[in-house]
Amino acid sequence: MRLRSVSLAALLAVIAPAAPVLAQTSAAPMAATTPQAAELKAAPVSQLVAEVDIPWTRFTLDNGLTVIVHEDRKAPVVAVSVWYNVGSKDEPAGSTGFAHLFEHLMFGGSENAPGSYLGRMRNLGPSNLNGTTWFDRTNYFETVPTPALEQALFLESDRMGYLLGEIGQPVLDLQRGVVQNEKRQGDNQPYGMFEYAQLEALFPEGHPYRHSTIGSMADLDAASLETVRNWFRENYGPNNAIVVLSGDIDEATARPLMERYFGAIARGPVNTPAEADVPTLAAPIVATMTDRVATTRLTRSWAVPGLLSDDAVPLSVGAQVLGGLASSRLDNLLVRDEQTAVQVSSSLSDFHRIGIFDISVNVKPGVDAGEVGRRLDAIVADFIARGPTEEEVARVATRYVSGRIQSLEQVNGKANVLAEGQLYAGDPDHYKTELAAYASVTPAQVTAAMQRWLTRPVFDMTIAPGEREAYVEAAAPSGAAPAPAAEIQRVARDPMPAIGQVPDLEFPAVERAALSNGIKVVYAHVDTVPVTRVAVEFDAGYAADRADRLGAHAMMLDLLDEGTTTRDANQLAEEEERLGASVNVAASMDRTSAELSTVTANLAPSLTLLSDVVRNPAFAPAEIERIRASRLSGLASEKTNPNAIAARALPPLIYGADSPYGRSFTGSGDEATLTALTRADLTAEHDAWVRPDNATIFVVSDLPLAQVTAQLEAAFGDWRAPATAKGTKDFADAAVPAPTNRIVLIDRPQSPQSLIYGGAVLPVSGTDDLLALNAANVTLGSDFLSRINSDLRETKGWSYGVRGGVNALEYRVPYIVNAPVQANRTGDSVAALIAQYDRFLQTDGVQPTELERTINGNTRSLAGGFETSGQILGALRSNALFGRPDDYQATLASRTRALTAAQMDEAARQVIKPNQFVWVVVGDASVVRPQLEALGLPLEVRPAQ
Repeated sequence: MRLRSVSLAALLAVIAPAAPVLAQTSAAPMAATTPQAAELKAAPVSQLVAEVDIPWTRFTLDNGLTVIVHEDRKAPVVAVSVWYNVGSKDEPAGSTGFAHLFEHLMFGGSENAPGSYLGRMRNLGPSNLNGTTWFDRTNYFETVPTPALEQALFLESDRMGYLLGEIGQPVLDLQRGVVQNEKRQGDNQPYGMFEYAQLEALFPEGHPYRHSTIGSMADLDAASLETVRNWFRENYGPNNAIVVLSGDIDEATARPLMERYFGAIARGPVNTPAEADVPTLAAPIVATMTDRVATTRLTRSWAVPGLLSDDAVPLSVGAQVLGGLASSRLDNLLVRDEQTAVQVSSSLSDFHRIGIFDISVNVKPGVDAGEVGRRLDAIVADFIARGPTEEEVARVATRYVSGRIQSLEQVNGKANVLAEGQLYAGDPDHYKTELAAYASVTPAQVTAAMQRWLTRPVFDMTIAPGEREAYVEAAAPSGAAPAPAAEIQRVARDPMPAIGQVPDLEFPAVERAALSNGIKVVYAHVDTVPVTRVAVEFDAGYAADRADRLGAHAMMLDLLDEGTTTRDANQLAEEEERLGASVNVAASMDRTSAELSTVTANLAPSLTLLSDVVRNPAFAPAEIERIRASRLSGLASEKTNPNAIAARALPPLIYGADSPYGRSFTGSGDEATLTALTRADLTAEHDAWVRPDNATIFVVSDLPLAQVTAQLEAAFGDWRAPATAKGTKDFADAAVPAPTNRIVLIDRPQSPQSLIYGGAVLPVSGTDDLLALNAANVTLGSDFLSRINSDLRETKGWSYGVRGGVNALEYRVPYIVNAPVQANRTGDSVAALIAQYDRFLQTDGVQPTELERTINGNTRSLAGGFETSGQILGALRSNALFGRPDDYQATLASRTRALTAAQMDEAARQVIKPNQFVWVVVGDASVVRPQLEALGLPLEVRPAQ
C-alpha cells in the first residue's frame, strides 16, 4: 500500500486483525456483481522513449576538466552542475565522513570570495541551490539567471581551485559540529539507526561501502586541519570533476567562459574510484533491533551488482513488481488481501560498484510478526522462482519512461542525467541505454537476475517497538591544542565579474473556460516537455473536518483511490501504471485536490481514470476496514515521529481547539473518530465536499486550451452535484484565544536531539498583501543566512538548520519556528531564538546588505522559480486561493524592487510578537526539562500523544 504522505514540509509539515490466509497467492477478484470498466489504452513505450532526447556537446580543458553543454532556450536560466568523482566509498579507514564534511566546508567561502558561499549565491537569485554527497560522488548545483552565469562560474571555480586558504581551524570545528547535528537529526527519526546495521551486515570490514556517507564522528573529530586539507588536494582537482551547463547557453559561449574561470586551476591527482566486489554472506544473518517505533518493520536485504551491470535493470524491474508498484505483489497479498501489513516496499538502490536490494514490510499491529515474516519469505521465494508477467514488466517500463520524461522539464534535471552518465559510464547518453533496457527487458531476464542474486544468503532484520540502545554521542572535544597547519599561499585572481541586468519574469498567459456543468477551468500553456498536469481542486482541506470528527476528511480521501464502482484498488493501480500516469488525492489545510500528471499522449485515458477516482468511489466495506486499520497504525506512528508530534500539538495551542485550523496539521485526526466512522459518514463527507459545484480545474499542458477542455468535458462534463448541501467551514465563530507565552515540553525519551516548534497566530490572513512581511522574514527566519539560522547553525553549531516562516493559509496565518537542536543545548537555543527575534523586531532590523541580498535574490530567482509546469500549476492554484490577479507573478519583481528596509521592518514589527509565542519542545524531558525551567517561562510537560 502506498500511504498518503502528510504535508509537514508546508510548516517547516482499533480493528481486530484479519487472520492471514497463508495459502493465497494472488489478490482476490472483485465481486462478480461489480460491473467491470473497459481497460484503458495507452501509447506504446516505444513512442514514449522516442520523445526523450537531450542533445549535448562535450569538451575537455587542458587541466582535464570535462565540460558538457546542453542548450535549452525555454527560459533565461542556466543550470550549473559540478560533479566530483569522489564519495564516501573512496574514504580510507580513519577518514570516514570526509567527503560529506567537504560538502559543508565548500559552502563556507573561498580565498577570493570569502564568507558564506550561500550568501553570495543568494545575491545571484538561484533556484535548486544545494550540494549532496553519496557513496560515489559529491555534487553541487544551482540554476541561475543567464546574466549571473559568469559570477556563478567564478564562485564555482574559486572553491574548486582556491578553497583551502579559507579553511582554518574555527571553520573546521564549526562544520564538524553542524555535521554532528545532521547525524543526530537523522538518527532521531523512527527506524533511524537501521542503515548503520544494514551496511555493517552486508559488507565486510574494509569494504568501501561498509560505512555510511555521514561517516564516523570520531574520525572527523580526530582529523587535523592538514589531514583534511590533504583530502581536498587529492580528490577535488579539475581532472576529477565534470561541469554541466544546461539551459540558455551553447558551446560557443560556454567554452571561453570555462577557459577563463577554470582553465588556470592546476591538475590534481587522478582519483580512480575504489573497486568493490559484490559480497555474498556466508550464511543468512537474522537480527532484531528495538526502537521507539509504533509498528514492527521486517526487512530483507542483499548486496547486488551496481548500475552498470546487465542485471541492474532486471533487478530494478523485479523490485518494482514485487513491492514498488502500487499494484505490487506484496501490496496485493499482504496489504489488500491478507491484511497482515499496513505498508510494504521493495526497491533497488544502485550505486557505481554495487547495489542494495531492499524489502520492507510494516506489520499490522496485533498480527504475529513471525507469521508475517514467514509469509513474506514464501511470497518472495515464489516470485523468484516464477518471475513477473509480461504485463507487469510492461507497466514498470511505462512508469519509468514517463517519470524520466517528466524529470527532464528542469534544466537542472537534464544536467544531472548527463553528469551521471559521464561520471559512471563515460557517456552522457547512458540514460538512453537505460531507457532501451527498460523498454526491452523480458520476464525471463528479470527472473534470471533474481535467481542469480536473491537466492544467496539474506540479511533479515526485524525492528520492533521497544527501548533504543543507548545512543553513542560524539566525544566532546579533548581541549588539546589542535595540530598546527601550514599557511596557505593565496593566489590572486581577476576581480569577480558583475551580474548583468536580469529581465523580469515572463509568466505564461492565463486562459479560462468552463465545462457544460459549470466547473471553471484555469489554464496555462507550457510545451517544454509533452506532459499535462491537472488539479481538480475543492474548497475543503483538513479544515473541513468538524471539531468532533477529526480525521474524517483524510480517511475519505484515502479511500478514493482504493476502489471505484467499476475498478478495484488493484485495477486502478494497474491502469495508472499502464498509462505512466500519476493520480494523487491530497489535501492542505484549505483545499482538497485530485491531481494528475501524465504524458500528453495518454491524457484522454488518464482523465478517464482521474474522473473515476473523483466521482465514483465505492467505499467498499472491506476497504473501509482495511484503511481504518492503516490510518490507526499511521496515527500511532505519528506519535513516535518528532515532527508529527509537534505538528499535532501546536495548532490547538495557538488557534484553539474549536478553530478549523486548531487541529493537527497532518490531518490524521484521532482514534475515536477513526474507529467510529461508518460508510454512511464517509459517503456524506464525499458528497459534501467532492462535488462539481465546489470544484475548479487547473491545467498546464502542451496542448491548446480547446483540446484540453474537450477532453475535460468528456471526463467531467456530465458530473452533477448531489441533492445534499455543500459543506461549509466556520471560521467566524472560532475566535483565536488570547496568546499565552509559554513552553509545552512533550517527553520523547532517548531523543539525541530536541525539536523546537514555536509560534503564534498573526493578525493577518493569506488573502492580505504579505509581500513586505515575507521579504522581511528572509532576513529574520526563512533564508539560510537568516538571523536565526546564522546564529544557531553557522555561529554556534547547535543545529543542522533552523527556519521561521509565515505559513500561507487562506484565513489567519501562523508564524512558526522549526528548530531541531542538540539536546544539551535546548534551553540555550530557545533563549537564543528569543534574543534574535527581539533584536530584529526592537532595534536591529533589515540592514543595507540584507536588503540588497533579499531584493536581488527574490527578483532574480523568479525565472528559475517558475521554470516547470508543476511550478506554474502551483502558481495558478495559489493565486486562486489567495484572491490574487493572474499577473501576480509577473508583477513580483517590480513590487519587490520598490520595497525599503523601513517597510520590511514595519511589516514584521506590526504582526510578529515573540512574547506571544507558544514554544512546543519535543525531546527527552530528563535532559531538557532543567534547561527549560531555567528560562523562567511557564512550563507544561506532556507525554507524546
